[in-house]
Amino acid sequence: MAQAQTTDVAEKSARPLNRRRISGVAPWSLGAFLIATCVVLPVLCVVFLAFFPTENIWPHLLNTTLPRYFFNTLSLMLSVGAIAGVTGVVTAWLIVMYRFPGARVMEWLLLLPLAIPAYVGAYALVDFLEYAGPVQTALRSMFGWATSRDYWFPDIRSRGGAILVLSGALYPYVYLLCRAAFREQSAAGYDVARALGAGPFARFFRLGLPLARPALAASCAVVMMETVADFGTVEYFAVQTLTTGIFTTWLESNNAGGAAQIACVVLTLVLLLVGFERISRRKHRYHNSARNARPLTQTQLQGGQGALALILCLIPFAIGFVLPVGVISWHSLNNYDFWNDSSLLKALWNTIFTGLSAGFLTVIAALFMVYGVRLSGRRLPRLLLPVTTIGYAAPGAVLAVGILIPLAGLDHMIADGVLALTGYDPGLLLTGSAAALIFAYCVRFFAIAQGATDSALGRVAPSLPMAARSLGRSQGGVLREVHVPLIRGSVTTAVLLVFVDCTKELPATLLLRPFNFNTLATRVYEQASLENLEQAAPAAMLVILTGLCAVLVLARSSR
Repeated sequence: MAQAQTTDVAEKSARPLNRRRISGVAPWSLGAFLIATCVVLPVLCVVFLAFFPTENIWPHLLNTTLPRYFFNTLSLMLSVGAIAGVTGVVTAWLIVMYRFPGARVMEWLLLLPLAIPAYVGAYALVDFLEYAGPVQTALRSMFGWATSRDYWFPDIRSRGGAILVLSGALYPYVYLLCRAAFREQSAAGYDVARALGAGPFARFFRLGLPLARPALAASCAVVMMETVADFGTVEYFAVQTLTTGIFTTWLESNNAGGAAQIACVVLTLVLLLVGFERISRRKHRYHNSARNARPLTQTQLQGGQGALALILCLIPFAIGFVLPVGVISWHSLNNYDFWNDSSLLKALWNTIFTGLSAGFLTVIAALFMVYGVRLSGRRLPRLLLPVTTIGYAAPGAVLAVGILIPLAGLDHMIADGVLALTGYDPGLLLTGSAAALIFAYCVRFFAIAQGATDSALGRVAPSLPMAARSLGRSQGGVLREVHVPLIRGSVTTAVLLVFVDCTKELPATLLLRPFNFNTLATRVYEQASLENLEQAAPAAMLVILTGLCAVLVLARSSR
């Protein structure tokens, strides 16, 4: 009897706690679900618009332009993936396995092309190698040639030029991941291979490369996805890809449904890349068999071998960083007046405003979502968490299609409602301002903020929030007073990385910006498209300096 009374008292005392727990968890779970919905909604809108267009031009696309767009995209993607993959693997192997003159410096210099947007590299390469550029001018002066008919020079504005620029800009993805994979390998396996008579090439192809295959596959997939998403480079080199097809179909043909259908093809291609990368290593397992792995011992390269290793590392660094920075710096320093241009200052302010707004909003939303998923402990929110990273895989042009068309309809509904109620026409509140652009940035780079906050929250000891809860802090209070102070550094880094990516983003900015609204990226694009690289150089230099901040953060974290 006494035991039953004790049980009843315990149950009654537990009910308020359970109600508080449920009422506390539900808002966080609901908020996490709404954030995930907002992130995924643009992609779903693209699919809906593609299957239910106002004017179906899919048969026309299949019979005319789509095969050309698809072939060019596929050939570009495979070529850049192969060249960037070989470049990244070779340089990572040389840096990890060998000591040669300049190796320690090259280890970090090889990361710097990440700071250069591919379209800036394209403008610099054409300016350097075109007919009026310094290379051809020097050749004509040296050999006495008068016109271009007197000699042969490869066409720079071609598919080959686009492949060269994109490979130089994207190989650091492969280099970074493969360098980490090689360093994590144990020296024991290489000692055994060396004892069995395996030479340097045999050790690379039979031991090092197979063990680094997951990192190589993942990084090459990222490179190919970035190639598919590129617009500025391929448009400048006159290579018609699926991304340029979205712009042409939407802006020139005025057919949003056709643009959405091409965007669906791009999404399918991206999803196939991700799926192929995962399927290719589904039945393979890669483990380090040594419990206390002995670090690798570097081999000293002397003389010609050391010089060859240094040259192999210098070539991609020169193409991806030295050439763009040299050309842009030359034009920037020789045209001081363009730095005081009011339109440049306005573009700089627009970039700072939209980038920082998107950075803070994205990190706050990601922190709320990750914290809510951790509190709920339910399966559905945990399944939604990886789905929200699709925005980073989707090209900016695809997201722009999925954002602008539904948002424009909503904008008109709001304006019509306000006009009917008050007699005042407020205009386009969302698409007529930077709100749509900031929302696109948040969706596009949500994966960066989510990954940073999830990793940071995972490093907080569970005993700390439990102690705060036992002292009467609410779940929001625990987040505000315990987690945020502990993860402030990671959160700040996430804001910086999102801001840098927003600064370099071109396709989504071109499609979603309001009228007479320029960022640094769109100013570079507009001036370079007019063959006016002198005026584009200051904005391009500011973009490069911003990108260098992100590379420094990345180098510090990888160190």
